[in-house]
Amino acid sequence: MTTIISRATWGAHAWNGTPASVPLSKRTEFFVHYDGGTHITRTGYAIMRAIEAQHVNQGWSGVGYNFVVDQAGNIYEGRGWGLQGAHCPNHNVSGIGVQIAIGGDQEPSAKALAATRALYEEACRKTEKTLAKKGHKDGFATACPGGLLYAWVKAGMPAGDYQSTPAPGGSTPGAGVAVSRARVTVNGLDYGYGAKGDHVTKVGEALKQKGFGKHFTSGPGPVWTDVDTLNYRDFQKSLGYSGAAADGVPGETSLKKLLGTLPAKVTAKPKPPFPGRDKFGPGKNNSSITLLGQQLVRKGYGKHYTSGPGPKWSETDRKNVESFQQAQGWTGSKADGYPGPATWSALFA
Repeated sequence: MTTIISRATWGAHAWNGTPASVPLSKRTEFFVHYDGGTHITRTGYAIMRAIEAQHVNQGWSGVGYNFVVDQAGNIYEGRGWGLQGAHCPNHNVSGIGVQIAIGGDQEPSAKALAATRALYEEACRKTEKTLAKKGHKDGFATACPGGLLYAWVKAGMPAGDYQSTPAPGGSTPGAGVAVSRARVTVNGLDYGYGAKGDHVTKVGEALKQKGFGKHFTSGPGPVWTDVDTLNYRDFQKSLGYSGAAADGVPGETSLKKLLGTLPAKVTAKPKPPFPGRDKFGPGKNNSSITLLGQQLVRKGYGKHYTSGPGPKWSETDRKNVESFQQAQGWTGSKADGYPGPATWSALFA
């Protein structure tokens, strides 16, 4: 039985209108969320009280997630098992929504991942079915739950002793398998757990081409997970490595054998300076609007465009900017669809 800190214990206010009840038989999905683009520095009950305040200000009944998990591995009750959530449109009845209390590129702790996996197992026991493991972006156009958590979900949510249950339609590392969480730098690029980038995807694709991709259930890339480590370890063993030398973490020699040549870090182009708020809005026509639209498309936030993007501001530009802002966890005036310095900086990060 998973220990859950009740609403009464963490100090929840009375519901601002009680959410609808949902029978466990209706649950088919388990959604993982994060808190948006900013690192979470609060701890303990303060996390829940901040989420509650934000969600009430949005007009919700209270905390919209069914549960929240902090970095210490504590699990807090939000909507709980029996109430409809407010975490993912069209999936609030079928889905149990769980926020891991991190943001941006903040790395989830082993305790947080283990607690979330334990909560997933409890959900499967209660519903008497294998719930589909999903990230928020699987149900809604958003960056949530961020690169690290989404890769973890797609890898089957491996976490210590909770690696034994396979994800629907795929396989995950077996229980008892020790997986290295080391990270190394080769030729200016990071490899190993948590590394991210096109070079990680390139390694995964090369492994699959050579027949060492059996642990993938999605991907590969762009974030290095335990699954990448297991596949790379299989490749190392094929080269004759054993023991500590076959830990699944790339070295210069094995990378050369896999890729032929070592990728080198390329210096990123400088971020274009924010051109000013006066460049955007109805009636505006300039190259900054085109640049904005092109970057939105590159980041995956161009769904409202039917043509272009072009230099003339339109409601389509505003809607795409609004979607990007909301994906950062911003609300109210911070997600009005008009780019300011913070939006520009996040978009071109």
